[in-house]
Amino acid sequence: MRSVRFALSGVLLLLLLLVCGAVIPRPFLAPVKASSGSDDLRRILVLSGPIHSDIAIPLDDATRSAFPFLAPAGIPVGHPEARWLIVGWGGRAFYLETPTWADLKPLPVLRALTVDRSVLHVDVAGSALAAQPGVAAFDVAPESLARLIAFVAGSFALETGTVAIPDAGYGRYDRFFEARGFFNVLIGCNTWTAAALRTAGLRSGLWTPLPQSLVLSLRLFNGPDDAP
Repeated sequence: MRSVRFALSGVLLLLLLLVCGAVIPRPFLAPVKASSGSDDLRRILVLSGPIHSDIAIPLDDATRSAFPFLAPAGIPVGHPEARWLIVGWGGRAFYLETPTWADLKPLPVLRALTVDRSVLHVDVAGSALAAQPGVAAFDVAPESLARLIAFVAGSFALETGTVAIPDAGYGRYDRFFEARGFFNVLIGCNTWTAAALRTAGLRSGLWTPLPQSLVLSLRLFNGPDDAP
């Protein structure tokens, strides 16, 4: 019975931490709204799945110039139907070796639960992306979008970030790149997404290790009238 009570206490504590992490805002005070009119706002997307989240940035000339190494790597950022640049950060072993749940292996899971090097996954999408399930949209000022792009660009490893990892990708046009920082399950892909969005003036939860807690906190603290 002691073991059962201990396990239940651990589960309840974890649930409490997850709830508090989602409902306690970061930053605690809402940022001052920019003076940009509604016509000046730019839309960004947050893509969430069962365990992972990505950010989609409008793909225009400014975005392409911020990431000049993507086209040489084989990512079709100049395609006339490409409207979004999708970027996600994660653990190297799990991200590269687990394109589907059927590919799940013990070693990548172990590395994700401990410490692993990090990578960035980059892809493009057309205009239909915004209407897909699991996609949340937020409008930000142009200067906020510029800060977000700078944060994402700064996440690439300086020494190898402009060269795609050979033979790594889920499809024909997506690529993986070495990234800055180390990954573990407590400070992982969804906390990186939250940190990136905070540079754009959005508020997130204090600790959002799951995409569900991240999206919940984004919706709680960034209503339709709260575009920064």
